[in-house]
Amino acid sequence: MSVLILCHFALALFAAPLARRWGTRAFLVLALPPAAAAVWALTRWSTTAAGGTDTTEWRWLPAYQVDWALRLDALAELMVLLAAGVGTLVLVYCASYFDDRSRQLGRFAGNLLAFAGAMLGLVLADDLVLLYIFWELTTVFSYLLIGQTSDHKRNRRSALQALTVTALGGLTMLVGFLLLGHEAGTYRISAILADPPPPSAALSAAVVLILVGALSKSAIWPFSLWLPNAMAAPTPVSAYLHAAAMVKAGVYLVARLAPAFAEITPWRPLLLVLGSLTMLLGGWRALRMNDLKLVLAYGTVSQLGFLTVLAGAGGHDTGLAATAMILGHALFKAPLFLVTGIVDHATGTRDLRKLSGLGRRLPAVCAVAVLAGASMAALPPLLGFAAKEAAFQTLLDGSTGDRWALAAAVAGSALTTAYTLRYLWGAFARKPGVPDTGAHPVPAAFLAPPAVLALACLVLGPGAPWLQDLLGAYAAQFPAPGHPYHLALWHGAGLALGLSAAAWAGGVLLFLASGPVLRVGHALALRSADRVFGGMLLALERTALQCTGLVQRGSLPAYLVTTMSVVLAGQIAVLVVDEPWTGTPAPRLWDHPTQAGVALLTCAVALLCLGVRRRMKAVVLAGLTGYGTALLFVAQGAPDLALTQFCVETVSMIVYVLVLRRMPVYFEENFSRWRRLMRMPVALAGGAAVAVVLWIMAGHRRAESAGAAMVEETAHHGLKDVVATILVDLRAWDTMGESAVLAAAAVGVTSLIYLHRRTDAAEQPVLPLPGDHPHAALRTGDQPHTAPRTAWQASRYESAGLPSGDEGAPERTWLAASATLAPERRSLVLEVVARLIFHPVLVLSVYLLLCAENLPGGGFVAGLTAGVAFIARYLAGGRHELADAVRFKAGLFTGLGLFLSTATALGGLGEGTVLHGWTWHGHLPLWGDAHLSTAVLFDCGVYLLVLGVVLDIVRALGARIDRQIERAAPRPEEGRA
Repeated sequence: MSVLILCHFALALFAAPLARRWGTRAFLVLALPPAAAAVWALTRWSTTAAGGTDTTEWRWLPAYQVDWALRLDALAELMVLLAAGVGTLVLVYCASYFDDRSRQLGRFAGNLLAFAGAMLGLVLADDLVLLYIFWELTTVFSYLLIGQTSDHKRNRRSALQALTVTALGGLTMLVGFLLLGHEAGTYRISAILADPPPPSAALSAAVVLILVGALSKSAIWPFSLWLPNAMAAPTPVSAYLHAAAMVKAGVYLVARLAPAFAEITPWRPLLLVLGSLTMLLGGWRALRMNDLKLVLAYGTVSQLGFLTVLAGAGGHDTGLAATAMILGHALFKAPLFLVTGIVDHATGTRDLRKLSGLGRRLPAVCAVAVLAGASMAALPPLLGFAAKEAAFQTLLDGSTGDRWALAAAVAGSALTTAYTLRYLWGAFARKPGVPDTGAHPVPAAFLAPPAVLALACLVLGPGAPWLQDLLGAYAAQFPAPGHPYHLALWHGAGLALGLSAAAWAGGVLLFLASGPVLRVGHALALRSADRVFGGMLLALERTALQCTGLVQRGSLPAYLVTTMSVVLAGQIAVLVVDEPWTGTPAPRLWDHPTQAGVALLTCAVALLCLGVRRRMKAVVLAGLTGYGTALLFVAQGAPDLALTQFCVETVSMIVYVLVLRRMPVYFEENFSRWRRLMRMPVALAGGAAVAVVLWIMAGHRRAESAGAAMVEETAHHGLKDVVATILVDLRAWDTMGESAVLAAAAVGVTSLIYLHRRTDAAEQPVLPLPGDHPHAALRTGDQPHTAPRTAWQASRYESAGLPSGDEGAPERTWLAASATLAPERRSLVLEVVARLIFHPVLVLSVYLLLCAENLPGGGFVAGLTAGVAFIARYLAGGRHELADAVRFKAGLFTGLGLFLSTATALGGLGEGTVLHGWTWHGHLPLWGDAHLSTAVLFDCGVYLLVLGVVLDIVRALGARIDRQIERAAPRPEEGRA
């Protein structure tokens, strides 16, 4: 099972290259994973029909009782056959629906196949958390598929609406899952169903929250607005996601949990009422639509309400009818959507007011549509009739609530018959006054997928007893009545058949009276739910803007004062109420007089920052406080922390200096002396409060310190540096997360700086500097556009990711600045020193990286040290010197570092857990005895990542700003003028 799911995602990664190479024929290759899943499910039919199961379990997060648990039982068997079988046919259909010139064909194909894999995982999941993960994956892929044509506003809006509604429902459902898992003591679905927790208020709350997610996914009122708008998606998406797969997920979840929770308040009233209301509203709205897809969309909403009623009724016979109806609905609604796509493809329109005479021009297409439509209208001898008869009879034999739901079901079935006739008449009938619609021939391969599904409705109608064992295995989870219902095409003339006849007659009358029905519908129509949703989003946006305008005044000091005041007030309130200092040992002022001297000097420098008006002076003083803190670490005997602090402060000060080149010399905000005097106490009190809290927290430690255990564990592995071992081994998860955050922050900062790149072409071109390459100047917008170059064709300066014109001197020189910087901007001593120390500093960084197991160092410090070497090259020779020093883009180092760290972490799965450590011992020529551990490899990834981040920042804040300054400088002609 796991292999089948993963194959979907694995092949989806190659969908784009397959589509580029083979065009639409790639869909036939992509159909192989769902076809294999369908064949596998068929081979397990006899096992699941007999009540057996297939399970797969892998301990994923044992501390949280979350497992990769998959389980195939009767209900999962049915859903796998639908998701995989219909998915296979839809992918085959796509090979004819699209052509090789279709935009973003590979991305669409990959998303569709990945959705099929997510749907397969959803119906097989036997763990609540795992089910939620696949649930949200279907939401994400649905969003991508609906918004496939993203240059159309309607597609973007519909995709966002579907994502908003279903994602909010999913988050609500997650809370319900957590409550249910807490009440049951496990997240294993099969265990919860076998031994459900006793009724309680918490369980009722969990059930309601879960049902909110299920109802939003299956477009049950009041969440039904997103499904009709999702018809903006290509027709194959509508046929698969919105007829056979995604919208069935909510019904599936209701059916899955019904055996255990149907008696929990308010399960039945909620589902019966909302399901019945949805069935009537959707069917009524379908009678007013003129777009064939919208007729089917609102009909799908109506049918989903019917399915929710049957699955939520929570009985043996209704469970049997629900599963039969789930199968029948997929088999008749999917081919109708596919036929709609064929009609649109052949005629160029889906407007039933413009279509006429297609029944004669496309008789085979019309026959398939009639067959599927007859099943949707529940006409014998099709599967829809057998399923509808089962639904009517089981509701008739149920409770009072079931009978009320039966009345709604009969009315909904009449509406179903009416909009079925409207669809078939609108698509294929010849209409008076409307010329016959031209249509090109439909290839047999194009029609084959809907024809197979429609024929399945015809075969499984008389063959309904063949489904009894499988569907009955699911129904057996409910208490069986004295005379259980059995699936069959004919149960004799009874009340259920009479209700079906009444529904057919009512549907025919509604269709014949379409004119008055439309007028009544328009007269009774309330405000569109879509408009209500748009109004709610607009109101939310306006409220957010008003709140933002109230608190965001553009003053950083005001923000800091507000934040510190709130934090300070909370800390003081806790200190006053709880008096936590009671019993806390008095703090030692210092362990050595050196600490006192360094601390006093650091505090004095910090106090000087309060009255500074020049930006550069403030940066220097703030940096000195950081160096003072590093000296305190040295005095305390923490060389790793001290080294890290020194490197961070050095890089930070350089970055500040680079930024200050584009900022005024003085702080722009002017405020009176009394306001400054008001802010000083807040700053001082904030620092004092933090110090007091740290003292109290350290003094109230009751448990044994983890330090001794970490020292012992480090020594056990033959290592000495405890800090480095903690970072790359014992707490490597934290380091991975921090590395990812660091990379994301660097990408965000540099992206903001490069944001105006699109407007560069319209600006004044930068003149080549002395010694620049002849083509180094920026091109103006009126120059011809050159073909894009690949990474293999790029020069080493382009590979470095620096702006055009950073190539430096065309001739190789030891100091690039000799040909690129004006004499007044050069410092020969600095240039020579920077070149002389460059390679020794890089060697030092490698030494700090490799010695971290036993001496102070580590990947973070080593990466910063290497970054300082490149910064020195830039400060000495400018951007051309930096381009000469680093030949690759900074993102290459960042991405390679993340890849190496992640690969090392995942390599631990070979021993059972992520980040499992191992060490290799061996003998190397010329080196001697050596060993290599995963901690070193992980640290190498951190080294590359930090180096890439530093280079990226220097490239953005250094080289990019250099070019902006050069662009703003007057041209030589202007100076001579």
